[in-house]
Amino acid sequence: MKTEYMVDPQYASFMGLGPKRIVHWEHWSNPDAETYLTGIDYYAHPRLCRLRIKDLYPQLNLHVPGTDDPKPRPEDQEDQGKGRWGDSYRDHWQQEEASQRFASREDMLRFSPLEQGDFTDWHVVVDGDYRSEEVIYERFRKRFPAEWGDKAPEGSPAAVYFYNTMFMWPLLVFGYENFLSLCLEAEFDRIMEEFAEINRRVFRAFARLPVNFVVCHDDIVLSTGPVCSPDWMHKHIFPRYEEFWDILKKAGKEVLFMVDGCVDAYVDDVMGCGARGIISEPFTDYKAIARRYENCFIAGEGDNRVLMRNNPEEIRAMVESMVETGRMSDGYMMCIGNHIPFNVPGEGVKRYLDLSAELAYR
Repeated sequence: MKTEYMVDPQYASFMGLGPKRIVHWEHWSNPDAETYLTGIDYYAHPRLCRLRIKDLYPQLNLHVPGTDDPKPRPEDQEDQGKGRWGDSYRDHWQQEEASQRFASREDMLRFSPLEQGDFTDWHVVVDGDYRSEEVIYERFRKRFPAEWGDKAPEGSPAAVYFYNTMFMWPLLVFGYENFLSLCLEAEFDRIMEEFAEINRRVFRAFARLPVNFVVCHDDIVLSTGPVCSPDWMHKHIFPRYEEFWDILKKAGKEVLFMVDGCVDAYVDDVMGCGARGIISEPFTDYKAIARRYENCFIAGEGDNRVLMRNNPEEIRAMVESMVETGRMSDGYMMCIGNHIPFNVPGEGVKRYLDLSAELAYR
């Protein structure tokens, strides 16, 4: 007989304990949908809007701002040249900056990540000083309650997120095209080892944090599959995952791997390195993962293209298929894997959330 665990449902999902209601983990940046769902203008009353969202759709787990100060509307913002994200436009374009960071190919191959050490204001997503484990630890420790000491509450989903698990470091520092043009050069081996040494500091620091989970992000695939060959990945990436994640597991922490694209080709490698499970995009075959790894954590099967089309029958079919996978795996979470961005219609979002509330049970 299956036991219903009296623990935090998100924790239970991460650990494959299968809460009866299938829990959500949504990637959200859709202020117009918030206005649609609540009837409160997100830009005029951001706090009131979020408080209402919290009442209506607590499964979204959205942050509530401390004040109700109005936000500037996107159409009134001056710099609109870097692409919109949520309620605002980006103030930089990372790939453009990366391409201008080095004068030549030779400069890139001479670059020393360890000599640089401090990546503050580099726009590598997790900017900061990486020159010592202690500096890294102090920076991340501030995010968690002091009273927790060095251990998160038992059964808590407390987690730390890290965007540059290994693959993202060279991609963000050099830019995507430069990275691909350099990665097979013999000199690049040293660069990857130096990035690995930086991350040894990171993961030793994480092992000391009061968290139960570490969400490790690396976009090692595209929507069509791998970026780099299995040989390259087994030389530069997967051995480092195994090493870093072993540091965490010895400290009693579980690893959740986050990756964009279709990760089918590397699921076995990621799981073999010690991940508790994977959150990815709808290009990935989640039912295959559920069959192969009993009750592992998985999320990301939902598709925002379905929500964009806003066809009631198609959205219902998607939710029903997601629920089917959720009944195959006690670690499954409802998730629109390719994000719910600002241009997804609120009506489509509401259909998805309401159908999930109705159907998403084990």
